[in-house]
Amino acid sequence: MKRRTLLSLPAAALAAGADGLPPVTNPRATSGDHIEPAWKEMLTITVGQKSGDIVGSNERAIQAAVDSVARWGGGTVKILPGTYRFRNAVFLQSNIRLIGSGLDSTIIKEPSIKSALAADSDWYDQEITLANPAGFQIGDGICLRAKNPHDNGNTVIKRTLVARNGNRFKLDRALRENTWLPGSPTAATLFPLFSGENIKNIRIEDLAFDGNKANNEELDGNYAGCIFLQDCHTIQIRRVTARNYRGDGISWQICHDVVVENCHSHDNTGLGLHPGSGSQRPLMRNNKLVANDQGLFFCWGVKYGLAERNTIEDNRRYGISIGHRDTDNIVRDNDIRRSGEVGILFRKERGFAYNAHRNRIENNRIADVTKAGGVGIDIQGQTGQIQIRTNEIRHTADPSTRVGVRIGPEAGEVTLAANKIEGFSEAVQDMRKKSA
Repeated sequence: MKRRTLLSLPAAALAAGADGLPPVTNPRATSGDHIEPAWKEMLTITVGQKSGDIVGSNERAIQAAVDSVARWGGGTVKILPGTYRFRNAVFLQSNIRLIGSGLDSTIIKEPSIKSALAADSDWYDQEITLANPAGFQIGDGICLRAKNPHDNGNTVIKRTLVARNGNRFKLDRALRENTWLPGSPTAATLFPLFSGENIKNIRIEDLAFDGNKANNEELDGNYAGCIFLQDCHTIQIRRVTARNYRGDGISWQICHDVVVENCHSHDNTGLGLHPGSGSQRPLMRNNKLVANDQGLFFCWGVKYGLAERNTIEDNRRYGISIGHRDTDNIVRDNDIRRSGEVGILFRKERGFAYNAHRNRIENNRIADVTKAGGVGIDIQGQTGQIQIRTNEIRHTADPSTRVGVRIGPEAGEVTLAANKIEGFSEAVQDMRKKSA
C-alpha cells in the first residue's frame, strides 16, 4: 500500500478504486473532498531573524506564519537559518509543510522555571495563582502537575499563560482537573517545541531541535518531546535533528501513518523515537537513534509498523522495546550497537492478550550489549508467534554472563532461523525447557 503525501492525491486510492469504485484519474478541487490535484504551487511564508515575510527569532514569529498559511488552506512555512529560542510550543495546523535549512535552522528551548501554586483551583477554573511568579511571562507554555486529590494519581495539564494580575494568571483554557494544595501542585515552563493535536497532513523537514536539557526539568514522552503529536494522522518527519530534550526526542500518541525518515534523535533523557499508544502503521527508516535512554520504544497497541535501516547506538537501557499489544510489526535490517541492557526487548505484560505477538525480527545486526548480564534479544512474558530470522547477534568482548537470545519461561511460539549468534556465554537460553 502506498502512503499518502502532503497536499497531493492518495496514491493508493487513485491507482485502483477502493471497494470496486473506478479509479480517480483526473480529480478537481471539490468542496469537502479530500482527493485533490497535486498542486505544484501553494502559499509559502518565510520566517527569518533579519529578513523574511515575518521577522523574529522566537515561537511567536513561527506561530504567526503557521496560522497565516493555515488560514489560506495550507502551504509552506520556511524557517530561514538562525537560532530560534522558544518560551512556548509552536502549535501546528493541518496541511502545513515546515522546512528549515538543516542544522542552520535550530530551535532551542529556553530554561524552565518552576513555582508551587499558592491557591486551590477547581476543574472549571481558568486561572492559577503562583507562589513565586518571578520569571513567568504572558505567552509562556506551562505544565501543571499535582497529585489527584481523589485517587492520588498524577495530574498533568499543559496550558498557556494569557493574562496576569500580580501572581494570578489566566490560562488559555479551563483546567478540567482540580489542582488543590493538598496535592502539592506546581507550574513549570515545560512544553514540546513543536506540538500538534487533532491535525493531519503535516510535513516537518530539515530542522534542528534542542531541548536544552541541562537547564530544564523532565517531562516525559506522553506529554512532550522536541516534537510531540497527539491524535493526528498522515505525518511526515524527515531530516530532523531532535537532541538534548529532558524527555523524548520525537513522540507521537494515537497517530496513524506517521513516517519518520533520515532523522537524528540523540542525547535525550527519554526515548529517541516513541510511536505511542494506539498508533497504526508507523514507518521509521534510515534514522540515527543515539545515546538516549531507549532508542525506539513501541508503546501500547502499536500495530503494522516497520522499523528498518536505522542505526541505534549507545542507548543506556534498550535499543528497541516492544510490549503491550504491539502486534504485527516488522523490525529489519537495523544496526543495534552497544545497548546498555538489551538490544531488542519484548516486555513482560500482564497476560497473554496483552503481549506483543506476531512480530518479525529479521536481518538485524545486534552487537555488544554493554552491561554484564545483558541480552541481545530478550523475549519476556507470554509473548508468542515471534519470528527471529537471519539476524547477526554478536558480542566482541568478554562474554561474562551475557546471552544472545533469551526466551522466558512463559513465552509461546518463537521461531529461530538462520541467525548467527557469537561471543556470548550462552547463545540461546530457552527457559521454557528449564521450567517444563
